[in-house]
Amino acid sequence: MLDLYVKQVGEGPAVMLLHGLFGAGANLGGLARALRNKFTVLSVDLPSHGRSEWLKNPSLPAMAKSVQRWMDTQGLPRAHLVGHSLGGKVAMQLALQYPQRVESLVVADIAPVQYSAHHEAVFAALHAIDAAQCTRREQAAELMAQHVKGEALIQFLLMSLQRDAGGILRWRFDLQGLRTSYSSMLAAPSVESSYPGPALFIKGGTSDYISEEYWPVIQRLFPAASIKIMPGCGHWLHAEKPELFNGIVERFLVPLKPRMLAPAK
Repeated sequence: MLDLYVKQVGEGPAVMLLHGLFGAGANLGGLARALRNKFTVLSVDLPSHGRSEWLKNPSLPAMAKSVQRWMDTQGLPRAHLVGHSLGGKVAMQLALQYPQRVESLVVADIAPVQYSAHHEAVFAALHAIDAAQCTRREQAAELMAQHVKGEALIQFLLMSLQRDAGGILRWRFDLQGLRTSYSSMLAAPSVESSYPGPALFIKGGTSDYISEEYWPVIQRLFPAASIKIMPGCGHWLHAEKPELFNGIVERFLVPLKPRMLAPAK
């Protein structure tokens, strides 16, 4: 069984936080701090990311299965799920495949659809830094800027660098594995059934990840879903307006807390 790294804080009903591609559980640290007084917050490093084990063939079903199996090892029958980007897709996959394990679902700026490839420049930057064997973050940042634009994106990616025993900065995710399986990350969740439980989709107002044409698909797969739009935010809505994002998530989750007292089915 795959070993997942999960950081736990707080006490109360379980909320699992699932980060995006190339990230780690700490990326949603602001939300974890906002929720820890009311919930047990479980910040997950997704498979092939952070301090978790690497999957041989990363895919949405395989990642969802790894999270479900981790829940089994912890004796956790159900949890609220909050996922951003790739983490949102994994959360949707888990809710569709194992609906009895998901108390509620919050999906941040992603839809249950197939996306076209749009990370080529990012992969080029990641491979360039890997090949250069950088020893300074400034050197890595300069290389990154030759391929991708946007200081926020560059700083986000640099968070996943760590030094090896020789002082070389290495990626804390499986770069080659994610590159090889990239199409699996872009795929729509494989559908076992619809998820009837409470669901909230949060869209960045200036982001095109959730367009109007995707809403019928969302309604079909998640018939109890509602949507909130955060004006003036792009895809990184949790980092751009953290107080607003955290408040939206908390206001959605708090009324659902008593549901956790029901026995597992």
